[in-house]
Amino acid sequence: MEDFVEEIQQQDSQEEQQVALATEETTEDAALPTGESATETTVASEEELNELEEKRSIVNEDAEKHRKLRDELNNQTKEWKAKRDELNAQVKELVDEAAKCREERDSLNKKVRETKELRDEWNQKVTALKEQLAPFRNNENKDEKNEVPVKQLKKQLQDLEYTQQTKALGKDKENEIIKQISILAKEIADREKTYEQNDEVKELVNQLRESKAQAEVYHRQVSEYAEQAQAAHDKMIGYYDKASELRKEADAAQAKFVECKQAADEEHRKHIEQIKSVHEMDKNASNFQKKNKGGRAPKKDNEGKKEAKEIFERFRAGEKLSTEDLMALQKSGYL
Repeated sequence: MEDFVEEIQQQDSQEEQQVALATEETTEDAALPTGESATETTVASEEELNELEEKRSIVNEDAEKHRKLRDELNNQTKEWKAKRDELNAQVKELVDEAAKCREERDSLNKKVRETKELRDEWNQKVTALKEQLAPFRNNENKDEKNEVPVKQLKKQLQDLEYTQQTKALGKDKENEIIKQISILAKEIADREKTYEQNDEVKELVNQLRESKAQAEVYHRQVSEYAEQAQAAHDKMIGYYDKASELRKEADAAQAKFVECKQAADEEHRKHIEQIKSVHEMDKNASNFQKKNKGGRAPKKDNEGKKEAKEIFERFRAGEKLSTEDLMALQKSGYL
């Protein structure tokens, strides 16, 4: 309100200077028209003054409407600005959380790569140990005894079992196959027992078991890290999606903020325009009163000053004043 009063005071100061100059130029020439009596002139002036006051009232009401609408739009502008700022703050929080998830995901992916390398190293050891054990398993180091490799014996056993289970055999033939199966199974068991008692084989087998166990540990860790990385990634995407939705709402609030701000500025312009018109009418009325000092002007001036004093007391008491009240204070010289 102080800004508004200051603006009105500046406008009035400029306009009053112009009015003073115009008054000085016309005062000396202010004479009654030829052929008209003082009474007739006074009556005409009274009618013009009444008409001017009616117009002033209409314009002042219009100015008040623009002021109220401007204030409403300014309130809406503040509301949209607050909503926009709140949404943007939420967007920032979501983006920050998404960034944390991205860092967590990248860290876990790094662990996945590192753990895969360890798992692959142990798998390579497993493969190498199996290759070292292969000759012992197949009994290839006992060719001097002309023994059939265990691997071949197991193939013979498998074929005999398949024949027994799938073909119709006579009693003697079936008994013969059963006997052969029993002999092969015993020989395989004996050969494997001998194989397991070999010190070199034992050492290789122990290393193989340890390598398999280590490879399995790292394989489980790779799976766990990969699942955690995927969960962090999904969470990050969720934050970004929510932030994108809120950003759209913030952009819409910004658009409404601009729309209301422009509309409020336009209503303010119209309000000031109408206030200027009221000032001009007040000056015209003042000129009428000066030309007709014997009329009702003194009485109206006294009433106006009394009313202005009451308004000013209300203003000092902290009461909010209307545009009409402010204009009355301005006119009476209180502002």
